[in-house]
Amino acid sequence: MVTRRRCGFPRSDGQPCQMPPQHERPYCFAHDPERAAEAAEARRMGGLRRRKEGTIAVAYDLPGLDTADGVRRIFEIVRADLLGQENTIGRARALIAVGVAATNLLKTSDFEERLAALETVVGHHAAQPGDDPLGLP
Repeated sequence: MVTRRRCGFPRSDGQPCQMPPQHERPYCFAHDPERAAEAAEARRMGGLRRRKEGTIAVAYDLPGLDTADGVRRIFEIVRADLLGQENTIGRARALIAVGVAATNLLKTSDFEERLAALETVVGHHAAQPGDDPLGLP
């Protein structure tokens, strides 16, 4: 049986921290007293990043990347930012990449809409035992 090492820092409930300790140290990074300043800075930077992400999401009206509309919005922002930059080969390549990605998104969205329409039509025809699933005679 393999025993995993755990950080030696006791939590408020008396149980040990569940993080693995650093190499040849009894504590994880967050609880090592010799690295307390570094851990505090890391926590501060993490908080700044979360605040910045929230501010950017509100400023750019970002709905998220889990929908076609969210991805489309990202492409619009990138395109607008790129068009405002100096005309270089890198800018042209980036604009082409955005165009290709947007085209792929449009294809995927079209396929999803068509599939949903087909599923609706097929779903309206109640399948009877022995029927052809496509409704062919």
